[in-house]
Amino acid sequence: MSDKISIESNGKLNVPDQVTIPFIIGDGIGPDIWNASVRVFDAAVEKLYNGKRKINWKEVLAGEKAFNETGSWLPEETLDVFKEYLVGIKGPLTTPIGGGIRSLNVALRKELDLYVCQRPTKWYEGVPSPVKHPERVDMVVFRENTEDIYAGIEFAAGSAEAKRIQDFLKNDLNVDYNFSNTTGVGLKFVSEEGSKRLIRAAIEFALAEGRKSVALVHKGNIMKFTEGAFKNWGYELAEKEFGDQVYTWNQWEQTKAKDGQDAANAEQKSAEEAGKLIIKDVIADNFLQQILLAPQDYDVIATLNLNGDYISDALAALVGGIGIAPGANINFKTGHAIFEATHGTAPRFANTNTMNPSSVILSGVMMLEYMGWKEAADAIVDALAQTIKDKTVTIDFYNLMEDATLVKTSEFADKIIEKI
Repeated sequence: MSDKISIESNGKLNVPDQVTIPFIIGDGIGPDIWNASVRVFDAAVEKLYNGKRKINWKEVLAGEKAFNETGSWLPEETLDVFKEYLVGIKGPLTTPIGGGIRSLNVALRKELDLYVCQRPTKWYEGVPSPVKHPERVDMVVFRENTEDIYAGIEFAAGSAEAKRIQDFLKNDLNVDYNFSNTTGVGLKFVSEEGSKRLIRAAIEFALAEGRKSVALVHKGNIMKFTEGAFKNWGYELAEKEFGDQVYTWNQWEQTKAKDGQDAANAEQKSAEEAGKLIIKDVIADNFLQQILLAPQDYDVIATLNLNGDYISDALAALVGGIGIAPGANINFKTGHAIFEATHGTAPRFANTNTMNPSSVILSGVMMLEYMGWKEAADAIVDALAQTIKDKTVTIDFYNLMEDATLVKTSEFADKIIEKI
């Protein structure tokens, strides 16, 4: 019997009860938080499935450990293993300085075409927050992962390449801009195919999870043919592919133009009462205000790569910071997925057994949910939430809480395991 996850033509995963999952331990604090987290995963799977199911962990190399052992920051063997086993998990990785790889995380996403960066954000009772009502925050961000300026196509000021592009823009396209030798050039790419597959995944998720809305977050008022196109393609896709399951603000605008605002408002209210998924859009800068003023108005977010980077971290700050923020990079067509800690390596805290492992733990929860092992995932979330509520926490939360009990990384895992 195979120990590998496979995917059917309809997109359904086949997950064997004895499954092998590759992992990257990570750099800096990676080993500390991984060693704590993996014990939580194993305990939940053992407890919830009475030994019937088990994860066999297969280490693969990336980052400093890979470079020290193989001379490569991202060995080809690592990519081959992730391709073969479909689903994996990783700790934080160092970005090489002066090397050929701009970012190991971006390289992994690009090689496996992991076009969705999925980042859920919700508050757990007791977690310190800078806002008055963090409990109103419950969003899932779908960030496009392969396009936008993260394609990494840019040229340094004064380079021959930058000069050629500037000359082309000025002489051939009559671009009205005062170029100079001190001007760097970067290119932004947004395609219909890339936009639609991201937005499709967000809508399918929202419908499957019974969510109320999907917000297309963009800066289309300025970047009309990239981010504005993203918004337009989103509405087009929603209306064409999801029909009566959704109601769009685009339809609201059309009704308003034809029959007036009262008719449009009544139509949207009727759609909400019928349980239709509302598809709306919001300008990115306004959205960053709204998550502070009215976060309860937003549910699933579909956005472009750079916007998604800002938004994900801003939302994480509302509910305790990126130390407790999980993440996933997924290709829903091939089934490939890598779940990851969303924070950095914090090298000065390496081997201190002091850091919060919650980002890796909750990323593992997302992985278990993706695999269909929801019982184990729910058990971990409940145990983690109770541990934090009891104020038994690592140093990051301890410094912000009153009457808390300080524990080490490994001890925090012990407390969660006790509660599973």
